Amino acid sequence: MDYLWTPWRYAYVSTTEKASGCVFCDAVKEDDAKARIVYRGKLCFVILNTFPYTPGHVMIVPYAHLDELRKLPADTATEMMALSQRMESALRELYHPDGINLGMNIGKAAGAGIAGHIHMHVLPRWVADANFVSVVGETRVLPETLEETWKRMTKALGKS
Repeated sequence: MDYLWTPWRYAYVSTTEKASGCVFCDAVKEDDAKARIVYRGKLCFVILNTFPYTPGHVMIVPYAHLDELRKLPADTATEMMALSQRMESALRELYHPDGINLGMNIGKAAGAGIAGHIHMHVLPRWVADANFVSVVGETRVLPETLEETWKRMTKALGKS
């Protein structure tokens, strides 16, 4: 049996078990750098995915704690889509991807890791970015730290 040691995940595993509330609702109470929030809008915020599929993987999250898209007020949905467009532009400028994935997993059965609070994933993709390491080794290889991604994203969004 092969082992892949990931000691940096311990912080996530140990805090997730003890989490008293929603990770998104808790994140907005933190400092942006600590929470990895790259942008705060009026009704939604943009946060880095702690376990990204690719560098630049962000989530657009409404401040309102809602579990279904149909419950989202129209003005919040409008801001969420506007931020999705803005993030597409920022990701294309920063990472020069071949494509962009945009989507939601609503409910645990649909694959939502945080089922109680809807959020939109926006992430850059490249041809052949799912190579043997991801497919066979079930391991992601990321070329930059989350701290570096946060710095680059906040700088890019400050210019927009």
